[in-house]
Amino acid sequence: MLIDLKRYKGLLVTVMVLGTMPLTHAENWQVKLGGSFLAPAHDNGVLAGAKADVSNEFNATPSVEYFFGNSPFSAELLLALAPFQHDIQLNGVDAAKFKHLPPTLTAKYHFRNSTRFTPYIGAGLTVAIPWDEKLIRSDAKLKADVTYGYAGQIGFNFQPADAKNWGVFVDVRYAQVESDVKLDGQKIGRLDVNPVVYTIGYSYRF
Repeated sequence: MLIDLKRYKGLLVTVMVLGTMPLTHAENWQVKLGGSFLAPAHDNGVLAGAKADVSNEFNATPSVEYFFGNSPFSAELLLALAPFQHDIQLNGVDAAKFKHLPPTLTAKYHFRNSTRFTPYIGAGLTVAIPWDEKLIRSDAKLKADVTYGYAGQIGFNFQPADAKNWGVFVDVRYAQVESDVKLDGQKIGRLDVNPVVYTIGYSYRF
């Protein structure tokens, strides 16, 4: 199923603006590429009277980060190289599958010190954009709503002594992802993914 881009006009404009900002202060920018393991919450809600369970997933997650001058503050936009793909079980039986993209924007504070180890914390907003929802044993139309929620993260960046611009990072994120689900236009419940996302990867500061 094709994505209706008109529904996400605001998000697309935001991403395009970030991507076209002039790099007059290139040293303020950092790009990151990580591998992320997404673990949904233990309780994923109830659909059509049955207990829902959403599968864990792994994905490659790039991000771009802007540091505000010499301050300890930055803003980071997290994306995904490909959609996350999830299976849904109802009462332990495979019932459906869906894909989603999770663009997440966070404001971060970096705890600077005299070492090459820099912890940080962040908070912001996430958007979960689901599509290609499918039932396994039925041709009925399944649809999950786009959802907006809060996000938080904690992690650190480490720059080895012999690395001029490169570093490695580890972080843990939480995202509020709670989407109403409809079957043939009728609401059948809410899917509470609310994942914790564990990421490790490389960073490059210009």
